Amino acid sequence: MKIDLHIHSTASDGAFRPAEVVDRAVAGGLDVIAIADHDTAAGVPEALGAAAGRLTVIPAIELSANHRQRDLHILGYFVDPAAPALLEYGVLARRGREERIRAMIERLTDLEVVVDFEAVLHEAGPHAHALARPHLARALLTAGHVGSIPEAFDRYIGDEGPAYVATELVDVAGAIALIHEAGGLAVWAHPPLPVLGALPEFVAAGLDGLECYRPRVSPQELNRLLNKARHHGLVASGGSDWHGDWHGELGTFHVSRDEVGVVLERGGL
Repeated sequence: MKIDLHIHSTASDGAFRPAEVVDRAVAGGLDVIAIADHDTAAGVPEALGAAAGRLTVIPAIELSANHRQRDLHILGYFVDPAAPALLEYGVLARRGREERIRAMIERLTDLEVVVDFEAVLHEAGPHAHALARPHLARALLTAGHVGSIPEAFDRYIGDEGPAYVATELVDVAGAIALIHEAGGLAVWAHPPLPVLGALPEFVAAGLDGLECYRPRVSPQELNRLLNKARHHGLVASGGSDWHGDWHGELGTFHVSRDEVGVVLERGGL
């Protein structure tokens, strides 16, 4: 069984509609996927409809959480996309993300790097429910300010960049509570090693798991994450964090049931 529990669509900053993601997942030989868009589950219903009889789609979301002025992401698996708490949060998140992009545009303008908010909306497309930095990066590329998406992050909008503005929607404990209220399993996505010291605090807040299996993770880092998960009684998850073809073909990276079976079992699969 080939599994990928971290995939994005155009509902946030992915390159393909949810139905197209399903098509590519089937072509890539995947059996189980999670559509986990940033701060919205709006793409899940379309993916579920496209997946019928072809593969299994886990309804998911990736919440942007703030911890001591640092962005951390909490995945929610097996959430109810129609949960009132998620729908209410989605409205607030959409507004907050727009304000964040405008603030980053102001910082870019101060650096004499001019890009319009409307250009970011154009790059996001009509189906996006959550603006994100990749949309701004594409606008910078289209305007000729950078030569590539990675350069946009490296020079301007990465976590240490001069135009970076942190997402301030909810703290980690709030994100975990929101996921639980929507019936989901809360998993810390791509946890940065320097922040792992905060793990006991997050476990006390109800964290259910760690995303351990990811592309470009060294064996040493993987072992450390797995040991942390075991020590705290957390489930181990994994996925590609796939946004589009620049990450390679969907299905190239995958995990097995042996690796993430407990996550599936917690969701009744």
